Amino acid sequence: MKLRTYIVEDNATIRENLIGTLEELASVEAVGMAETEDDGKNWLSTHGDQWDLAIVDLFLRQGSGLGVLAACRTRRPDQKMVVLSNYATPDVRMRCAQLGVDAVFDKSNEIDALVDYCIQHSRSPLTREESVDRPVYASPFPHQ
Repeated sequence: MKLRTYIVEDNATIRENLIGTLEELASVEAVGMAETEDDGKNWLSTHGDQWDLAIVDLFLRQGSGLGVLAACRTRRPDQKMVVLSNYATPDVRMRCAQLGVDAVFDKSNEIDALVDYCIQHSRSPLTREESVDRPVYASPFPHQ
């Protein structure tokens, strides 16, 4: 099953490379994209039944990825939110965890981990009932 993925990233080159990589390696289907906080919040909140995963950058053309994350705190339990950022510091990871993010990946050295995360979630889709009691297995904190 393809993982229906929405991407909030303002850099067109990064966005296109990410989409190409994930579609080729991780059974991901890009269902849309946004370059701004407002566009990301609007699409994700009005198309709640059309996405399984959102990949969000923190620094956007307008607004912040943190605003997108906050707007999606009440998403369904089977929908995953991850951050892909050049600024995946411990403080940023902590703030993302507070906003209910499922995982944080650093653009500079954790792309393989993001691909693995997508593969794992595309292979084992959960129903709403299954995901409620299932423990989170992707930490927003780096593996030590």
